[in-house]
Amino acid sequence: MLTMTTKQFQPILRAVREAARLCVAVQQNIIRNDKAGQEPVTIADYGSQAIICRTLSQHFADDGIMAEESGEQFMDVLDDAQRAHIVSLIERIISQPTSIEQVRGWLDHNAGKETPRLWVIDPIDGTKGFLAGRHYVNAVGVMQDRQPVGGVLAAPAYPDDSGRYRGGALLHALNDIAYIEPLDNPNLRRRIHVSAADDFAQFRALESVEKGHSGLQRLARVRQIVGVPDALVSQADSMEKYGRVAAGDAELYLRLPRSRSTRPHNIWDHAPGVAILQAAGGVATDVDGSPLDFSTGTTLGNYGVVASNGTRHDDIVAAVQSLIAEENAAG
Repeated sequence: MLTMTTKQFQPILRAVREAARLCVAVQQNIIRNDKAGQEPVTIADYGSQAIICRTLSQHFADDGIMAEESGEQFMDVLDDAQRAHIVSLIERIISQPTSIEQVRGWLDHNAGKETPRLWVIDPIDGTKGFLAGRHYVNAVGVMQDRQPVGGVLAAPAYPDDSGRYRGGALLHALNDIAYIEPLDNPNLRRRIHVSAADDFAQFRALESVEKGHSGLQRLARVRQIVGVPDALVSQADSMEKYGRVAAGDAELYLRLPRSRSTRPHNIWDHAPGVAILQAAGGVATDVDGSPLDFSTGTTLGNYGVVASNGTRHDDIVAAVQSLIAEENAAG
C-alpha cells in the first residue's frame, strides 16, 4: 500500500504544472514560427522531464525513476545550442540559475533504480499531437510494488465544453481519490468519478488519432458488435483518453493494435492514466479481461487495452474476443 499524504504529493503537482508551462511555451513557438521537424518536441521532452526529476530528487530522493530520456542522451544527442535552449527554458520556469550539468544530473537521478515505490515519467505523451498543435499530456505516475497507485496528467488542450478549462486541465489521483482542476487554478479542484452510463447507445468512445496505435477498422467492428454509435466516437492523442473516461467525459477507450502487431506498450504510456482511471472508479484490462501487468521491465505484459467506466466492461471484452475469433476464422 502506498504511504504518501496529499501534502507530500503537492510538489509533484507543482512540478507537472511547471513542465506543462514549458511545453506550452515551446508549442506556441512552433505555431508562431511554423517550425517543422522533431527539434521542438526534443527540447520540450528534456526540459519537462528535467523539471519533474528535479522535484523528485528533492522530495523523494531515494525512489527509483523510470523515464524516457536520460542525461547521457542529453549530452550525446543534442548539440550545444539545444542544450543551452533547454537550460534557458528551465531557468525561466523555475526562476533559478541552472547549469547543463544540473540538468544532466536531474535526468539521471535514480534512473533505472528499482525500489518499492517507483515513479514513471512520460514528459510528453502524444508527441505527434504536440507537434501538430493537438492534444498531448505531461504524465507522472507512481507505482507501489509495481502497481499504479497515483498519477498526474497535465492536459493543456483538454476539451472545454464547460468553460472551466480554457487553459487546460490537471487530472490527478492518490489514495483512491481522483481530481480535476484548471491547469492554472488549483483552487477550483473538484473530485471526479466515471459516468454511470450503462447503455451502449449513449457510450462516448475514444480512439487514437495515430493509425499506428490501433487498427481503426478493428475498433469500428467492436463498437458495431456492442452498439456504440459512430456519431459518439472522438479521436484524441495521448493518455488524455484515460483522463476523459475518469472525469466522466467519455465511457470507453480501446487500444487494439493491428492484428499480428508486436509493438510493445511502454509502462510510462499507461501507468499514470490507469491510476487516475481506477481511482475514479473505472476499469482497465487487456483484451482478455486480465489486469494490466506492470510487474517487469519497462513494458506491459499484455496485448491491447480496454478502458471503460466499468458498467459494461465484460461485454466490451467479450466483443473484442468475438472480433479476434472472426479474424482467426478468416485466417
